[in-house]
Amino acid sequence: MAKKMLAATLLLGLAVILLATGCVSEETPTTEGAEVGITYTQGVGPMPMLLSTGEIDGYIAWQPIVEVAPLSGIGKVASYSQDLPPAGMWKDHSCCVIAARDDFTADHKDVVNAISALGILGNQYVNEHQNESAEIVADWLVGKGNFTYGDVSVNSVDVLEQAIPTIKFTSEPSAQWQDGVMLFVDAQSDLGYLTGSLKNATPEEQKALLFNTRPYTDAKAMLDAGMIATPAKLDKPFGIGYLMSDHHASLFVAIKKWEYFDQTYGIALKPKDSSQTRPENLELIINGEKVADVTLVSGAAGPALMQLAATDNIQMAWVGAPPAISAIDKGTPIKIVQPVNTEGSGLVVAASAPVNDWPTFAEWAKTRAAEGKPLKIAAPLKGSIQDVMLKFALKDSGLVVKEV
Repeated sequence: MAKKMLAATLLLGLAVILLATGCVSEETPTTEGAEVGITYTQGVGPMPMLLSTGEIDGYIAWQPIVEVAPLSGIGKVASYSQDLPPAGMWKDHSCCVIAARDDFTADHKDVVNAISALGILGNQYVNEHQNESAEIVADWLVGKGNFTYGDVSVNSVDVLEQAIPTIKFTSEPSAQWQDGVMLFVDAQSDLGYLTGSLKNATPEEQKALLFNTRPYTDAKAMLDAGMIATPAKLDKPFGIGYLMSDHHASLFVAIKKWEYFDQTYGIALKPKDSSQTRPENLELIINGEKVADVTLVSGAAGPALMQLAATDNIQMAWVGAPPAISAIDKGTPIKIVQPVNTEGSGLVVAASAPVNDWPTFAEWAKTRAAEGKPLKIAAPLKGSIQDVMLKFALKDSGLVVKEV
């Protein structure tokens, strides 16, 4: 049942994409019920300012933008993503992953295993040191300054201390987690959104195209044995991509706390210039030996990172699952190695809204519609997981979506 429900959800989100590209009727699907408007802000940056000026009634976003609203006083959290209806539907929903190029994995297996191990250890550190990790991420993102959006400005450490506990930092590519990723692929395939290698593949073939969890298995075995294998030295640098998001805290922590990981586990990504807030040039150190120079590349979005992977400008990446799936479908020679995190998004409403949870949000939406003033909620991108989850929750509550 859950698979069918998620497939329906994704069908809805992807149908919106097809509508925008002229592939389906431009008539907005309607059903009986109160109307809620959704507007797309092409990212999450504009959302706090739009909420503070009353141009929107709420927004759905990834962290840490969710926590900016209550800490700045402009809004409050109506529901975290895992709590959106139907009950239990979004628990542990997939989010970011570590991906690696196939040729790089084949040629430098021990290096990929080592980076997988750092991903595991980084997540472990974040889970065990949440407040310290919040400071590290705040330093990485804005030098521990304020997050500022127009007239809205709030201390970044305070925001991250609230945001990080709402994100599940997990590394195990369990069968359940893989099935969650596959549900998204199934729905895309049903809609014809996948046009490449995943389109007509069997589920077994799709899994073979999507996943290579052997680096995680090898990395876990090395960590359990207390010894990281020292790879052969690389004769040229390799690149790791990432996004400026607290979802990628494990990578930031692994770099900023490199001495701890070096001394405790014999593995480190050491900055060449430790005075830099956001270092780009690193050394992979294993068992006291420099194995490789590493270039860290910040991408504007997941698809941009996948383009860099396609052209072999980066060989590994912390990236969202949907961009990785799309890239694999298009023939980019990468595999998903392991999760970085699950969950980590939320629905925010104005501070004055008569809302404490999803049921009161739905009632508020119906009241506003009856008054001729339908709610206007911002979502980051059409077809994003936040957009899809919100639309499904609205539909489940008998509300009608209208893009505005």
